Amino acid sequence: MVTELWDRVLHQRGEQAALAVTDGSILVHERRTRLVRLDPADGSVAWDVPVRTWPRALVAAGSRVLVLPQDRSALSCLSLATGATRWQADLARFTGHVTVADGAVLTGGWRGYTPLRAFDLTDGRLLWQTPERAVTQRPVAWAGGLLLGDGARAWLIDPRTGHERQSWQLAEAMADADLRGLFTVLDADRCAVRCGPSAVAVLRRTTGRAELLIADENPLHPEAPLLAHGLLWLRRYRTLGGLAVDPADGSTVHRADARIHLARGVLPPASFVTAAGTAVRPDGSTVRLGTRITAVRPLGPGRVLAVTRNSLRAYRL
Repeated sequence: MVTELWDRVLHQRGEQAALAVTDGSILVHERRTRLVRLDPADGSVAWDVPVRTWPRALVAAGSRVLVLPQDRSALSCLSLATGATRWQADLARFTGHVTVADGAVLTGGWRGYTPLRAFDLTDGRLLWQTPERAVTQRPVAWAGGLLLGDGARAWLIDPRTGHERQSWQLAEAMADADLRGLFTVLDADRCAVRCGPSAVAVLRRTTGRAELLIADENPLHPEAPLLAHGLLWLRRYRTLGGLAVDPADGSTVHRADARIHLARGVLPPASFVTAAGTAVRPDGSTVRLGTRITAVRPLGPGRVLAVTRNSLRAYRL
């Protein structure tokens, strides 16, 4: 049985709303220029502050929130508790990507428009920057470093100095995910990455090799695989449907019908969710949520957050 707990209208398209979920908080960009912190239990507002329009990045990092709006060349660091601004850093125009690791905030590299710049998370002071413009898919924190990638090469850097620690050469170039990201950390030794039109490779730190995990017969969405319930979940592109694979050997554990459009995310326990709002479990049983769902996020045991056409909805399962 599914029970709706609360519903919040965003006054903009749900698929365009930047969203971050932490233990005890939901952060969402709504009404085109506002950032709101919600209580996951009842949807009540803890704070509501102006942050300008359409963030390219919204990142929760401990007691801080980092937001990068499209219409201003500045990164803002807010208090998670109050929404107050802790610091701001001026950036080059068209800066994209914000990633945090080891107390450093890395920005830049989106589409090769800007250099990479790293700031201290505590006070916003500049730690380092590249002399020239750089290009990378959205970085991810991994094993105390930051993993970057472009084309068929991935590399791990020290977040506080920018020095390269390790690199990998892929057999096939990475997919182009724009702002969505391609990397999925599996553990301290392994990180999955979407490659080409239909493959997933695994980078290994111990061997320094990139190994092919799966090569599907159909194109896959250019986005990072989702790690949930011990499986990697992938949505197919054009042919629709999806599959869940074992990250140990790439074997397919579950497939979703190739005729249905899937929302981003997985409903516990281990269910694809269709854009029409139906969760499809591996045994073929279904659970009805709502309508026009674009994404789902876990909210803790027995609860889930759904992003709909123009709202957020929380459910108890």
